[in-house]
Amino acid sequence: MKSISLYEDKGTFLNRTAPESKLLYILTAVSVPALTGIEWAGIAFIALSALLLLTGRVLKKTLPVLGVSGFIMLTVVVIQGMFRRENMTPVFSLGPCVFYREGLYFAFQIILHILNILLSFCVLMLTTKPSDLIESLVRRGFSPRFGYVFVSVFQIIPQMTETMGIIMDAQRSRGMETEGNLLTRAKAFLPLISPVVMSSLVNTRERAMALEVRGFNSRCKKSFLNPRVKTAADRYIQAMELALIASALGWRILLWLM
Repeated sequence: MKSISLYEDKGTFLNRTAPESKLLYILTAVSVPALTGIEWAGIAFIALSALLLLTGRVLKKTLPVLGVSGFIMLTVVVIQGMFRRENMTPVFSLGPCVFYREGLYFAFQIILHILNILLSFCVLMLTTKPSDLIESLVRRGFSPRFGYVFVSVFQIIPQMTETMGIIMDAQRSRGMETEGNLLTRAKAFLPLISPVVMSSLVNTRERAMALEVRGFNSRCKKSFLNPRVKTAADRYIQAMELALIASALGWRILLWLM
């Protein structure tokens, strides 16, 4: 089954790392800068995420994600740089638009948080197969129902796209015009969409029957086809991540007490 996952197996260390370690890395990368309030912590995690993506040979695949988010970050710079309430010190101007140091500094902090979150999530999504991620969560007590729904999201769109292609080929062989101007495409839409919807409903019914036959609703303890693999490296990584979170939390509590 095809999927819309961004995952690509490169055979790297990140591909072999347990999904729990990468989930905990996201929590660490987001919580440590937020708890400590130290800017260099966010910059350090951005650099670490970029290094991990580079060693995982998936750094180029982050460019579309950053490109889509670039418009949001540019909007933050414009709004905060020009209209933030605390703006007092002009830095530069573009025609009638004046940008202030206070607003630009605040926008820089927001952009750091956005980049940190995006890159840390890319470490997980670009190097982890969705089915492996859900299986690891189910082993930890995650609901199998919700896990199945999550995995189905990555499969149903490619499945409908493939079905659409098959039906379009079948309709073309019967002489239907599916290419051309907008009116021609609109006329072909209804004869195409009906078989696609019906096929999706049939596939959904067949999946539901298959799940019932395999005891999906059984309350007994679930077993797994693939054995659980947790290496010594995963233990060290998770211990280090938990230590960083605990240290940041202790630092925040110490600041409150002072």
